Amino acid sequence: MAPITVVEGRRVPLSNLEKVLYPATGLTKAEVLHHYATTAPVLLPHLRDRPVSFLRYPDGPDGEVFFTKNVPPGTPDWVTTAEVARSEGPARMVLVQDLPSLMWAANLVTEFHTHQWTAGHPEEADRLVFDLDPGPPATVVQCCAAALWLRERLAADGVEAYAKTSGAKGLHLLAAVRGASSERVSEYAKALAVEAERALPELVVHRMTRSLRPGKVFVDWSQNAARKTTATPYTLRARTEPAVSTPVTWEEVAACRRPEELVFGVADIAPRVAEHGDLLEPLFADRRPEVP
Repeated sequence: MAPITVVEGRRVPLSNLEKVLYPATGLTKAEVLHHYATTAPVLLPHLRDRPVSFLRYPDGPDGEVFFTKNVPPGTPDWVTTAEVARSEGPARMVLVQDLPSLMWAANLVTEFHTHQWTAGHPEEADRLVFDLDPGPPATVVQCCAAALWLRERLAADGVEAYAKTSGAKGLHLLAAVRGASSERVSEYAKALAVEAERALPELVVHRMTRSLRPGKVFVDWSQNAARKTTATPYTLRARTEPAVSTPVTWEEVAACRRPEELVFGVADIAPRVAEHGDLLEPLFADRRPEVP
């Protein structure tokens, strides 16, 4: 019988708290749950009103890893859900609206992935995203160079970009936008990725073709598609090391010379939030530029 914890008046079962999920560091499930509980004030705004896909790894990253998009069996009736249109017909997905829902979802051992639109306005994207993915021997250092170019190019169109680590090998750029469909945002993002490749041919590639990617940064614009999701800020990743997708300053991006400089674990997040707050908070500003 899993112990029951009361979170803001909700009864949340928490199971296998001593289980080691990351053998490389000995990180336990209790420590994973602690990460999500303490990060909730900055994480929840990025989850709220966005249908969530869970990448589940109940036995750690070395065990079975699988995506859950539909509402999982046994979901408590107090967890908010929303109907989402899909090509195969409507489906219901979870909305993580509050701390009890976050802890219930975290107990399933999950990465959190969210769309670039909200449940109330699925026809309009409010985020633009680039996933900068390095092809070995390129690393996040090369991603930083590509990110700085993209930041400047977006700024020329009046779009302010913010950066976070992917929690894997790369970097994510995010910007707040308005007034456009996911399809239109995808077109704009693709055009910029093509432009980046033209400007930085030795560094950037805009196509996923494997043979083109060694030593270069793949500027993945495709996650702007309505059906696609991106790892949510502050989510733990199902990797050997328990790295967190962490917002970073542009100064950190510009100064990065070694990959390990932009790797952050669960112990790093609270001090960073204490120092910086949520570096992605400007994404929630009322004033958002239209997609050019």
